[in-house]
Amino acid sequence: MTGQDPTGAVEIDTSKPHPARMYDWYLGGKDNYPVDEAMGRQMLALDPRVPVMARVNRAFMHRSTRWLATNGVRQFLDVGTGIPTEPNLHQVAQRIAPDARVVYCDNDPIVLAHAAALLRSTSQGVTEYLQADVRDPDAIIAGAAKILDLSRPVALSLVALLHFVSDEDGAHELVDRLLAALPSGSYLMMTHATADFSPEESAAATAKLKAAGVTLALRSREEFTRFFDGLDLVEPGVAVVPEWHPELGEPVPGQDKGVIPGYGAVGRKL
Repeated sequence: MTGQDPTGAVEIDTSKPHPARMYDWYLGGKDNYPVDEAMGRQMLALDPRVPVMARVNRAFMHRSTRWLATNGVRQFLDVGTGIPTEPNLHQVAQRIAPDARVVYCDNDPIVLAHAAALLRSTSQGVTEYLQADVRDPDAIIAGAAKILDLSRPVALSLVALLHFVSDEDGAHELVDRLLAALPSGSYLMMTHATADFSPEESAAATAKLKAAGVTLALRSREEFTRFFDGLDLVEPGVAVVPEWHPELGEPVPGQDKGVIPGYGAVGRKL
């Protein structure tokens, strides 16, 4: 299937850094611009483990997708997909469940330019790409409904995304709106950066990104847990990201060099 662009956005803004492209740079990718690398280097100056953090989030996505697919989930909605880095979510899911259906969504046109890598589904399954912003949940739901059966459980993936959306921008309302469109038995899988373990470095990072036009809304463990209000948390509940079901994947080199400042969890809609 071919990617869709419901917003009509095609221009790539290289005047300021973009989280998806910075994430690509942290992972050693080539789909980023000097402005992304420059900001990435500023983040590394504050904490050299930032690339490890990026890989830890990727590894969580792999582990949580394996857990969900093993436990019967066959539909996934991945918002904030980022630039493709194999294995992508659909590859992990379809290795366990070849009939899994996956909808990817991101708001950076450069991700759309590489969407073909996200559309290599098994013959039994389906993958599709939507260009839309998490701040427009109605557009995401409308697009996803064309591919997914929203009367059946869906896993909503918000990995390393919501720390770029402030409370003032309605972060909790956005999650509530997306979950409201999904039936009982659906899941929320999510990671989020925190300042709990490194407040000074986190404050400096927040200020540098704000000056470059990027919001960084770091949340405490309690604030992160609020996103799962009304959901049944999968064991072990809210955990530092590498500690969520580590047996489902390989450890990321360097993740043992101090606490990784982020939380991860998976919750089931009752």
